[in-house]
Amino acid sequence: MAEKKNKNSLQSLIGFQTFTKYGVKTEKSEFIFYHVEPTNISVLPPEVIANKMHDLAMVLSVVPELEIMALDSCECFDDNKAYVRKRLAIERNQAVRDLLEADLEFLNEIQVGMSTAREFMFIYRFRKEKEEQVFSLINRISKAIADHGFSAHRLEKPEIKRMLGLYFGTSIIADEISDIEGEEYLKENADENN
Repeated sequence: MAEKKNKNSLQSLIGFQTFTKYGVKTEKSEFIFYHVEPTNISVLPPEVIANKMHDLAMVLSVVPELEIMALDSCECFDDNKAYVRKRLAIERNQAVRDLLEADLEFLNEIQVGMSTAREFMFIYRFRKEKEEQVFSLINRISKAIADHGFSAHRLEKPEIKRMLGLYFGTSIIADEISDIEGEEYLKENADENN
């Protein structure tokens, strides 16, 4: 019975096993994440943009296994907006309708304000390397990124939790994401039994 539950857990569905010293371990790989400080290219002259593109190409040629990920750095309000629209369609009280319309307008303003908020990651996937090889490769990758003009740092566990929360659309507050799925319910149950 326990085996069946394990196969149906969220961790199992996405292949996530555990956090490691350097990143996240899945069934097939260990992932290391580097947060890259974005550059506002809309204010840069074309030659500087071309140099930035060249620098990115150089990083990828030095570390061809490096992957790039971009994600919204804020929560998505689409579900909230859909709920408010649904309520508007059935609401008869004009005062409540006015409040719902104000809520919808507010959510639209927030989403527009955050629509340009993006985060960028370099990701490296370790397959079967030993820990000392991983450490050496992490240093090599960090050096290659820095040598080509990118400001990036390797994500630590709380930052990885926040990033995973953004990616899966659950939360942007890393402290609220437990290490073990359902852990808080086990603690509550143990407290009630004592």
